[in-house]
Amino acid sequence: MIINPEASASESSALDIPVPPRDFGSTRRMLIAAFVASIVTPLLFLAAYGYFGYQTRITDSSEGIDRLTRVAEEQAVKVLDVTHEMSLRVMAFLGEDGDAQIRARQLSLHNFLADTTRRLPSVASIAIFGRKGNLLASSSVYPVGLQSIGDRLVLSFARRDDETSADISQPGQISDPAGDAFDVTLPRYDANGHVLGVLVVSLRREYFNSFYERLTTHDRALTVGLFRSDGTTLVRTPAPRARRAPTSNQPLVDAMRVNRQGGRIKVFSALDGVEKLLVYRQVGSYPLYVTAGIPVSTVTYRWLRHDGFIAIATLVPCVGIWFLVLFSLHRLKRERTAWERWKAEFGMRVSAETTSRQMRRMGALGNLVASVAHDFNNLLMVVKANMELARRKNFTGLEKEVIAVERASATAEVLARRLLSVARKQPLREELIDVRNWLEQEASLIEMSLSERVRLRITSPAEVWPTCVDPTELQSALLNLAVNAKDAMPKGGDFSIRCENVVIETAKGSLKPGEYVVIVCSDTGVGMSYAVMQRAFEPLFTTKAASAGTGLGLAQVMAMCEQAGGAARLESVEGEGSTISLFLPRGFGQPEAKATESSTQAQPIAEAIKGSVLLVEDNEEVAAGLSAVLEVFGWQSRHELTGDAALGLLDDGASFNLILSDIQMPGINNGIDVAEKVRRRWPKQAIALMTGYADEFERAKNAGVTILSKPFNIDDLQALLHSVNPAIR
Repeated sequence: MIINPEASASESSALDIPVPPRDFGSTRRMLIAAFVASIVTPLLFLAAYGYFGYQTRITDSSEGIDRLTRVAEEQAVKVLDVTHEMSLRVMAFLGEDGDAQIRARQLSLHNFLADTTRRLPSVASIAIFGRKGNLLASSSVYPVGLQSIGDRLVLSFARRDDETSADISQPGQISDPAGDAFDVTLPRYDANGHVLGVLVVSLRREYFNSFYERLTTHDRALTVGLFRSDGTTLVRTPAPRARRAPTSNQPLVDAMRVNRQGGRIKVFSALDGVEKLLVYRQVGSYPLYVTAGIPVSTVTYRWLRHDGFIAIATLVPCVGIWFLVLFSLHRLKRERTAWERWKAEFGMRVSAETTSRQMRRMGALGNLVASVAHDFNNLLMVVKANMELARRKNFTGLEKEVIAVERASATAEVLARRLLSVARKQPLREELIDVRNWLEQEASLIEMSLSERVRLRITSPAEVWPTCVDPTELQSALLNLAVNAKDAMPKGGDFSIRCENVVIETAKGSLKPGEYVVIVCSDTGVGMSYAVMQRAFEPLFTTKAASAGTGLGLAQVMAMCEQAGGAARLESVEGEGSTISLFLPRGFGQPEAKATESSTQAQPIAEAIKGSVLLVEDNEEVAAGLSAVLEVFGWQSRHELTGDAALGLLDDGASFNLILSDIQMPGINNGIDVAEKVRRRWPKQAIALMTGYADEFERAKNAGVTILSKPFNIDDLQALLHSVNPAIR
């Protein structure tokens, strides 16, 4: 930052203010260190204490359900052993009697079985089935009737080698489903090992439930269950909580495959729909397993409830320390702000003044450029009008001189358009163009802007979208980029132009979501530094020599894209080249074919009067030139300097075939005001406006009148006259 001597003296005097003899930085670092230590130390302690406390809680819970499982296992073993002993007594009472012999003894067997059932509270019923699966005798029914379990279950025991093996059925599979029992099935064999039938003992599930409820009375979160080896649920206390609990406990089956005797697992229980700590044990040598479990969430809740109070008690004094340190830091900040405020305010004032001066300079520059370009366009209108007159009068021996002036005026018009474009006030003559065909037509002109050592490559797919843009502005933008690329490649290289279609989903900077045609211009030159890239699009900024560049090239490129509704993006790497992407909105419809240019031969001077024109123009030279051209075309003209005078003339009853008015004029009513009032009072009156400003150009479009952008071609004026009076076509 550059500071003038007065500001330096002011700052020097401000620095003479005595500074408090205190090192704010060291004090602040010490307070922050104390603050961090007061947070980290108790949190580390609580984290370690909480971790070990949680592990202890998990271990205690696992040991508790392990003890519960052992008790449930002992009870189940006792019940099944008693059931097995009772079954052996029944089989001894039956001996090797066949089906017919047992049926003959049905009454005595019924009394024996009923008496045995009454003595054992765990047994619901005892039934004897024959070789074919027919019911022969039962403790609960006499006579037995024709009930049968089929011969498949009986024959399954004939293929077993273990004569003492037993089968545990699902609840209600063999016995009465309403009895709420599960069955223990044991085979009967004769002396030769042939199956005589089976003995089915139905055990009450309620007997196990009541026992398990007594085990879990002290903790309702505990669950105890009895399962078959295939995971089928026989007894579960409390009942499964899941709405559609499966009949088989698959996590238990998976655990039994790993360790059949028993173990501890942490699984997601499909029966309850929660994660649980589970302990399972095999019931003796029987194909049954007892389990005990507790939800992990319950263990976690109890851990938090216990250790949470300890954590709160530990953090209370720490919170006091935190508030004290934060209060000290706040006071320290206020003290430091007090003696540094003058420096910050001075810096802000200097920065604000610098920014304000820069904005005023840029605003003044823009207004100056626009004003100069506007006046320049008026002068060009005078030149072009008089050149057209000379052309219409067959040059009168000055053809070469007039053509030279025409070329110079064309160059001057390009310069004026560039100045207005940089100032964002260039009226656009938007057309729907086919980018691919347009680039093919402009390729030769772009190639002329490059040196012989720079190769031009244009890549444009056939399916590229059309775009609505001012072709002249787009041409100037590409020529500016070509000239910059040539200067960036003094030893030669490649300048490539590539087109593609891009759809932007979300806004990116100034680019709105939508469909765009992107023209990507790349060179293999020296590239740009980051600092240069940041200012590349600024007006009048250039890295070229004073006589080699104006600083308007890239500014015109950006202005052209933004006025068309798009944007320009620059990417560059030093030593590798630069890439500038022109984003132009997609246009819809079919581009119109260019009409063939009219002959440049002079047209004969008309003599018949074809109509009258009210010319409203504050520049008398422009008005004189246009009046002369109108006279050549056979039209009478009446000139007024202001819109107020023109409206007064119309109010007095004067009538004209066409009103041709400039927009920017002195007085109360400018050209747009005149057009709006004429539209309201005389709707059929033909009116056209002339302008050189883009903002006025857009407003004039909204007025619904014909617009001529200065400096316009005489052919445009003649086409306007033809549209007013079709008879002269």
